[in-house]
Parts: sequence; structure tokens; C-alpha cells
Amino acid sequence: MPAYAGGAETDQLDRNTAAPPPKRPKMFGSLRVRNYRLYASGQVVSLIGLWMQRVAQDWLVLELSDGSAVALGVAAALQFAPTLFLSLWAGVLADRMDKRKLLLFLESAFALCALALGLIDVTGVAELWHVYALCLLMGTVSAIETPIRQSFVVEMVGRDQLTNAVALNSMTFNLARMVGPAVAGVLIIVIGTGWVSIINAVTFAGVILGLLLMNPSKLYRAGPVPREKGQLREGLRYVRQRPDLVILLVLVFFISTFGLNFFVTLAVLARNTFGGDAAAYGLLSTMLAIGTFAGATLAARRSTRGKPRLRLLIIGALAFGVLEVAAGLMPTMWLTGAMLIPVGIGMMTFTTTANATVQLAVSPEMRGRVMGLYMLVFLGGTPLGGPVMGWLAEHFTARAPIVFGGAVSIVAAVVGGIVLARRGGFTLPTRRLGLRRRSRV
Repeated sequence: MPAYAGGAETDQLDRNTAAPPPKRPKMFGSLRVRNYRLYASGQVVSLIGLWMQRVAQDWLVLELSDGSAVALGVAAALQFAPTLFLSLWAGVLADRMDKRKLLLFLESAFALCALALGLIDVTGVAELWHVYALCLLMGTVSAIETPIRQSFVVEMVGRDQLTNAVALNSMTFNLARMVGPAVAGVLIIVIGTGWVSIINAVTFAGVILGLLLMNPSKLYRAGPVPREKGQLREGLRYVRQRPDLVILLVLVFFISTFGLNFFVTLAVLARNTFGGDAAAYGLLSTMLAIGTFAGATLAARRSTRGKPRLRLLIIGALAFGVLEVAAGLMPTMWLTGAMLIPVGIGMMTFTTTANATVQLAVSPEMRGRVMGLYMLVFLGGTPLGGPVMGWLAEHFTARAPIVFGGAVSIVAAVVGGIVLARRGGFTLPTRRLGLRRRSRV
């Protein structure tokens, strides 16, 4: 019998000797857990640096390619292409091995990549192919790190606090998304793109230190999955037998591939449409980040009310699509920036709800592999979407990919919502019985 059937669906995380978290968490309830508090504080520092480098890297590509939107799309595709090949395998690693130790190694690899990019830039030897090669290398590390990091959250806080922790992670991410681009826009003008990447390499010390200071005995760990043949196929079979998960993953794929295209569109919009510099790109990125931070904050408040619900998932996706179309049609940079705030709220409502729903809807011993598949569909479409968005921006206007992405998101939300509603929601594992029960989420 497969490992995910029968009594194995009992959540072994709750058997850990650590004290269980509150059943009805406060808005910042996950921060009461010391291990998570260390992780979150380190992430704030590291993510600010990451967002600074992201702006610097995009601007460096535009400078080396004479403002080519296609070059920016290629860089994005190279950075996300490894997800197509490594994400599922990384999910198997997450189920088999110590996630904390894996993350220590991977975060160190990220720091070395950032340092290399910064050094070739400040020494004046950087060429476009150098940046492409490092994008591919960083993408390889990210493809392995992301599913492991996502499935590590529940080990830090336990199942009852998972929804809250996912929302707080999004708040951390988007706080950095507000600060990082704004700081990068100024620093690029003052000290150049290379030094921004070097600063990012240093900031990885925050998350590495947080992982080192954790108390492993306080982690809510499930029993490790023994190494066996066919575990990747077993994970795929588990998802295939869950039509509710399949529909949600398809919805996430279309919205993330075509709707979440701001890594390509905002830089081109700032430079080629509005005639701005790196500070203008930083401004647009910060306005979007204000919205995503607000959306993550609202998600954290909602997490005190229980599990995420289907209606919220679909409303968030639909609102995001409509607002993205509106943002693409705004005539000035300031109006575009203002519209990006509600776009960010809709985006985070959808993504945080989808992430928490998937993690709560699977059995613990399958969580790593399912999250590997989730990150595959969430990020793996970028090698397709990046060049397509770049082509639209170069052959039409920088507004075209934004409007197109919003339209695709609207259609995906409507179709996905209808199908999920007819099925009656998601199947959640029950704690006490080795049976599945229907539940509206």
C-alpha cells in the first residue's frame, strides 16, 4: 500500500515532544516559536539584499543589451529554467533528508553566486553572457532550495500555525520587496550595480546565522521517508489521484506564468515607456511591494480565523487579473505605480491562499514532493512566460504583457473557480482516521 494511504495520513508532526502551538493563533502567533523567529529575522536581512540584487541585475542586463526587453526575458528564463528539471527531485530530497542542513548549504551557495556577479561587475569585465551564466547557476540553486524551504516552514511551527507562518513569510518577503528596490535604485546611481550584488552576498549571513542558532530538537518533524526507488513517481501518482490538487496547480501555473510577469515588465516600462532611470524602476517595484506587503498582512490577520477557503482563492485570482489589466492601461508612471498597490494585494491574496491550501491538503510524508511540484508549476512556467512577455513588450509596447497577463489570469480564475466549485472543494487529510473527508477550503 502506498505510504500516503490508510493510517499514515495521521499527522506525525503533532507527536513531537515540543509544546504544541496555540490552536487559534494571533496575527503574529508564529513568532512565539523561537526557531521560526530566528528564521524570520534572518530572512528579513537576506531578502532585502536579494531584492536589491534583483533590481541591480535587471538594470545591468538592460545596460549590457542596450535596453533589450528580450534580453531581460532570456535572463529571467535562464534563472527559472532549472526549476523544470530539479524542482521535483528537490521535493524528494526534502522528504528524505534534514531540511535545515540542506538549507545551510544552499544559502551559502546563493551567497557565492551573488559575490561572483558583484566582482565581475565592479571589475568592469562583465558581459551579457556572464550574467546569463550566473542567472542559470543561481536558478539551479533556487530550484533545489525553494521546495525545501517551503516544506521546512511546517517543521518550524507545526500544522496549526502553518497558515499564519505562510502569511508572515509573505509579509517578510514583501517588506524586503518594499525596502530592497527603493534602496537599490539609489545605490545603483551612487555606487553602481556591482556593489549592490556584493552587499547582497553579505546579507546572506543573516539567514545562515538564523539556521545555525536553531534548536533542532524543537522542530516539528515527521519521520524521514526511507530511500526507495520510485518515490518521485509515487509523489506524482499521489497528486494525479487528487483532482482537486490538479485543478489548483493548473490555476497556479497560468497565473504565475503569464500574470506574475513584473520581473520583465516593470524594468522595461520604467526605462522604455516612461523614460526613467534605475530610481524609476525602483519606485514601481516599491509600489507593487507596498501592495503585496498589505496583502500579506491581511492574510496574516485572516489566518487567525482558520483554514483558507476556496472562495477567497478565486476572488483573489480574479481581482488580481482585473487590476493588472487596469495597471497596464494607466497613462502615467505615477498612476501606474498607484494601481500596482491593489494589484499587489490581489496577488498576495491568491498566492498565500494557494500555498497554505496545498500544504494543508497533503499528508506529511508527501509534503516535500507535492511542494516540489507546486514550485515547479509556480516558477517553472517562467522560461515560457519570460521570453513571451519580452517579445510582446518589444514588438508592441511595454504595456502589452501586463494587459495580456491580466487577461489570462481572469480567464484562469473563472474557469478554475467553476470547476473547483462543482467538485465541492478540497480533500483534506484527517488527523485521527486513515480516511479522507470532504472539506470546503
